[in-house]
Amino acid sequence: MSQIRIREAAGFLGVSDDTVRRWIDNAVLPATTDAAGRMVVDGVDLARLATEHAAVPTDPSGTASSARNRFVGLVTRVVSDPVMSQVELQCGPHRVVSLMSTEAVRELGLVPGSVAVAVVKATTVIVEIPQEHS
Repeated sequence: MSQIRIREAAGFLGVSDDTVRRWIDNAVLPATTDAAGRMVVDGVDLARLATEHAAVPTDPSGTASSARNRFVGLVTRVVSDPVMSQVELQCGPHRVVSLMSTEAVRELGLVPGSVAVAVVKATTVIVEIPQEHS
């Protein structure tokens, strides 16, 4: 069982410590105390709550796709040379960077402020854990 402190839980959910405490007080999120007497939440309960409260922007593309990792966001930066471009998107709290041809950037009209969808379809996804949890 993974015990997560209130401040960490708030960070994972993108809310304030006070919001997490209100959810605990209102029985939205169960909590216990750890050996040091600090209030903690179970990682499984936190994951459930995070999934239920995930705010995903509507995908404006209207495209059917097998790719499940779709991140709707705003283009924040485009760096181009004659052949290749680096396009950065801010998708919620996540920064997604894509390298593509400059021709594709022009054809898609990608400029800072554009709404775009980053589609990630990869055969390799690396998952890491913090040192203190190993």
